Amino acid sequence: MPALYLSHGAPPLADDPIWPGELAAWSAGLPRPRAILMVSAHWEEAPLALGATERTPLVYDFWGFPEHYYRVRYDAPGAPGPAASVRALLRAPGTPVQDIPDRGLDHGAYVPLVEMFPEADIPVLQISMPTLDPVRLMEIGRTLAPLRDEGVLIVGSGFFTHNLAALRHGGVPGWSTEFDAWGREALAAVDVDALLDFEVKSPAGRLAHPRTEHFAPLFVTLGAAEASGDLTAPSTPVDGFWMGLSKRSLQFG
Repeated sequence: MPALYLSHGAPPLADDPIWPGELAAWSAGLPRPRAILMVSAHWEEAPLALGATERTPLVYDFWGFPEHYYRVRYDAPGAPGPAASVRALLRAPGTPVQDIPDRGLDHGAYVPLVEMFPEADIPVLQISMPTLDPVRLMEIGRTLAPLRDEGVLIVGSGFFTHNLAALRHGGVPGWSTEFDAWGREALAAVDVDALLDFEVKSPAGRLAHPRTEHFAPLFVTLGAAEASGDLTAPSTPVDGFWMGLSKRSLQFG
């Protein structure tokens, strides 16, 4: 399976006139996964945690939205088989793995999945990010890479730029366009060192990501691609901006 990094948007993504169609077209060109492994910017938990492996209510981890966004359902099957594989791959001396069986999918997972796999008939497992350290997250991605040969689609779900506090009404802020252009070039050059040190080496890096949790899932994806020999310039099925933020999304393999 390929390894993906996607910008997951927010609940109103479903009402956008363009973005849902872009996500649907992307998924239509993918091989059908046996299961999907989601690493979302919205779940940080240490030690690394596995979410529900049975159908469990979604986590509506947002506030102040119209009521209909809290009625969205995504009843995908749980993924106990892939969960067992994840435990086997990740467990090592000094590297504990925990289970949180009542933790459902958060909006970083289900918002894009509703558009990409609307039938909700593919098992989905979400795991937490135990750290925001890019090097460690790449190691986790490398360790999880064998899942790709089992038909598991590994998805890092974040947002290519993310600073809600610095957005202004109308237009795309300069820090968002500057970081997006830098990231496009770094990815085309497969400059992993620059990406790992993005806070320092990118223009407006600390404005684009004042807290790095929305860029961090990219490094799980990069690690999974590297371990499988797919760390080349990715395709970009989705780009452009939404409410001033870069929705650049990537496919390796």
